[in-house]
Amino acid sequence: MSKKAFDKIAAGLNEALEIARGNAKPSKLYVPSEVSVREIRKKLNLSQDDFAAEFGFTINQIRDWEQGRTRPLGGLRAYLMLIKSDPQAVLRLLRNSAAKKRAAKAA
Repeated sequence: MSKKAFDKIAAGLNEALEIARGNAKPSKLYVPSEVSVREIRKKLNLSQDDFAAEFGFTINQIRDWEQGRTRPLGGLRAYLMLIKSDPQAVLRLLRNSAAKKRAAKAA
């Protein structure tokens, strides 16, 4: 292992210790490079169609991700991690937003 690689690993471990001790806050949001859309969807017991409809995706996106033809990028991975973490909160936010939009149009 090179000295440079060792120094980066050591710095990361020191940062993790400081965060764990409450002496520092995480500097970056961790978004994994790979997200299993199928795993998230199955955990919620939703079909591909229902998952797409509930969370604002297209059925083609879901199929492509699950079959490995494409993968969610950037913000979509972060959004999927939110869904995985607290799907009910995400749905509540989406529904509240839609309700406010309808109310504004009616006024």
